[in-house]
Amino acid sequence: MSKSRTPRIARRHFLLAAAAGALAVTGGTITPARPGQANTRTILKSGDLEVLVVSDGYFVLPTGFLVAPETPTPEREAVLKAAGQGGEQLQLANNVTILRKGSDVVLVDAGTGPHHQPSAGKLAENLRAVGIQPAAITKVVLTHGHPDHLWGVLHADDRPVYPNAIYFVSSVEWNVWADPDVAQKLPAVFPKERAASIATGTKHHFSRIKDKVTMVRGGDEIVGGIRIVTTPGHTPGHISVEVAGDGGLVIAGDALTHRLISFRYPSWRVPVDCDADDGIATRLRLLDQLATDKQRLIGAHLPFPGSGFVERKDGSYRFVTS
Repeated sequence: MSKSRTPRIARRHFLLAAAAGALAVTGGTITPARPGQANTRTILKSGDLEVLVVSDGYFVLPTGFLVAPETPTPEREAVLKAAGQGGEQLQLANNVTILRKGSDVVLVDAGTGPHHQPSAGKLAENLRAVGIQPAAITKVVLTHGHPDHLWGVLHADDRPVYPNAIYFVSSVEWNVWADPDVAQKLPAVFPKERAASIATGTKHHFSRIKDKVTMVRGGDEIVGGIRIVTTPGHTPGHISVEVAGDGGLVIAGDALTHRLISFRYPSWRVPVDCDADDGIATRLRLLDQLATDKQRLIGAHLPFPGSGFVERKDGSYRFVTS
């Protein structure tokens, strides 16, 4: 498959051309007091643009999904201890971003839905708690086809959670999951039964929305000032979303997944990435961009609300929450 890259000059042109005003960062102000408010955070407002992060809950996964066995043991143990983690499992937040702009309410990923882990799948109820009805969602951008990002498009009985939405999926990603042999091509870290279950579940969820899917590639705009960026590696067709403005914002999906490892050791191979080398290249490119341009980052699995900035530190990077 071809490896799409977004030229830096084109990206800068997009940011300048689409900026209609400064993004007024709210510093993470919690939305007005309502039930469920601790699960929603307003990240910024500017004109008719509002960015919120809504929690889908959390889930656990084996440590070996994010940390390769060849990683030096002392460094691995030190970084996990510093993150307050350790042992055989990691607990990760599942953050979903909402972009309100004009008449559009855009969801970036859809959470896990009812078929993943009982601690997750909370997105729809947390949306309702802050007055956003699922029927009000007009667009859903799916960064990739993994269960914690896609499977929340359906209720347990297969009814669509977002009945009025259209969906945006990378054409590369769509073709990955359309492959009848996709289960055999998933990372070896997945046990065979789990790989088969993921492949079957993702195919099913895509099949239920296929009539409302628009295929996209890097550079395509979802609405004015909000565009797709290709960030392959975690999956071949993984995409992120870039919001233009003074400073700007990148919603990075799973391109950066761990608050210490992804920043301090971006060249470590990640076992759950479909292409570890592409994953490394994407992290390095994205971290350089975020640190240089001082763009805000939202990560799907960084500590809630997953929002902050990237700084250079000791020859690498660090994530500074904000």
